[in-house]
Amino acid sequence: MASQTVLYDAIVIGAGIQGCFSAYHLAKHRKSVLLLEQFFLPHSRGSSHGQSRIIRKAYLEDFYTHMMDECYRLWAQLEQEAGTQLHRRTGLLLLGMAEDPELKSMQATLSRHGLEHQRLSSEELKQRFPNIRLTKGEVGLLDKSGGVLYADKALRALQDAVRQLGGTVRDGEKVLDIKPGLPVTVTTTSRSYQAKSLIITAGPWTNRLLRPLGIELPLQTLRINVCYWRETVPGSYGASQAFPCFLGMGLTPHHVYGLPSGEYPGLMKVCYHHGDTVDPEERDCPRAMTDIQDVQILCDFVRAHLPNLKPQPDIMERCMYTNTPDTHFILDRHPKYDNIVIGAGFSGHGFKLSPVVGKVLYELSMKLTPSYDLTPFRISRFPGLGKAHL
Repeated sequence: MASQTVLYDAIVIGAGIQGCFSAYHLAKHRKSVLLLEQFFLPHSRGSSHGQSRIIRKAYLEDFYTHMMDECYRLWAQLEQEAGTQLHRRTGLLLLGMAEDPELKSMQATLSRHGLEHQRLSSEELKQRFPNIRLTKGEVGLLDKSGGVLYADKALRALQDAVRQLGGTVRDGEKVLDIKPGLPVTVTTTSRSYQAKSLIITAGPWTNRLLRPLGIELPLQTLRINVCYWRETVPGSYGASQAFPCFLGMGLTPHHVYGLPSGEYPGLMKVCYHHGDTVDPEERDCPRAMTDIQDVQILCDFVRAHLPNLKPQPDIMERCMYTNTPDTHFILDRHPKYDNIVIGAGFSGHGFKLSPVVGKVLYELSMKLTPSYDLTPFRISRFPGLGKAHL
């Protein structure tokens, strides 16, 4: 196998949104970077594909809301550089019962940060959004900063930007081996590469790369059904009709979320924020019983709350979440090899935060002081993890 003589400043494994933003920040700071992807681009095998994601500042935790300030600025910067619209502001409607603790906490976070929001009573909700049916006297909280990110366009813009800034993107190269050290050596199905530092943003494949390096993170891969529902009155749930993104809280066992129609004409994306555990290599295997139950929960929700949608999905696609036990990210150095940096466990809410995640992973890889307090994201919060193997 031919050996590569170039010594990169950093290699990034995984060209999903987190890896792309990591490579982008490295290239922006004039670091030589190699971005490796096991599949040919574009692909729909991971967690970053599809046309849309929700962006919001409403969070339970202050540290995410704090990070989102810079995220909005960096998304706008990328949009300007790419000359392509990557974001549409629609507002995000949080829907739940008045006494729901999560709804109360999110309102408190928005208030603490001085962010524009509006509490809507049941009556105000009915007047403002007549095509949402309230079944139990639900109330709403409107995060006015909320909106839609155009995910596939963002990925393309980032990959193009990395190349334009002098970075190298190699797809269709699966990593077979990582030899830690200075430099670190990464062997793929095509050749070997060397770098001063390594960033691993491999989503559901993270532990396959980390096990030979003596650590296994508490990550669970879930297969998510991404469902699209036909409008009975075309455009009635469209962003052009001022319909917002929404997040249903406490109305089903896990959250239900939706984005205005637009990706597919006349179809609205409404999904369940949960799924079945799955091996990432077997994502498209026949569905489990619980998978069917998750879709039934969605059918019941749509029938109850969104009367202008047909209550059976027209299109069902697949996506994967890689969850940590507390649903907070892992952004840290390997406990033994401090030039190997890990970004993992984005738990179905990482896309919007990827501009700052990529910045933090760049900072860790270059041994810079991180811009944010990384206490919530450290590997050490999981007691006894991996130490036995090191």
